[in-house]
Amino acid sequence: MQKLAASDMIKALSHLSHLLPKNKQVRLIAGGGGAMVLAHSFPLATSDIDAVPTNFDGNDFDVYVKQVARDLNLPGDWLNPYFSTFSHVLPLDYETRLIRVFNSPTLVMDALGQTDLLVMKCFAHRSKDISHAKALIQGGADLKIVEARIEALKSRRIPGCRQAFEFLDEIIEMTEE
Repeated sequence: MQKLAASDMIKALSHLSHLLPKNKQVRLIAGGGGAMVLAHSFPLATSDIDAVPTNFDGNDFDVYVKQVARDLNLPGDWLNPYFSTFSHVLPLDYETRLIRVFNSPTLVMDALGQTDLLVMKCFAHRSKDISHAKALIQGGADLKIVEARIEALKSRRIPGCRQAFEFLDEIIEMTEE
């Protein structure tokens, strides 16, 4: 599986921006490992950028993504909306913490802040998320916001809150050792 460095991601996004229609600027919101690399300079290996277009039909957008994959010899899902599975757990004010990581006349990408990435990692609670979550805490993620968000979701009976709290507690203990 091909791993993408920050420079590879920027090259692919730049190529994508040249393919997109010139009459509109597409906006992407990125989460996951790509956001950690591009917005927070975390040194981790990732094979894709998890990003969702906010103002362009996903099916139409995918045509351009696949063209970049062919042109640059990247996996077909080098840019994908997989993180949207957990976007419902984001705090309502997450947009106030977005970080601009790419800007062109046809394409902009904003990445989730560390706090919001940590909320999502807690709900995903996969083993590969452990090192990411530790890095986010060490990088300054606001634990009060994370805990308050999980608690708010718990009061709304959103599934996975107990596991999210357990994952967060485990990560906090690991970072204190």
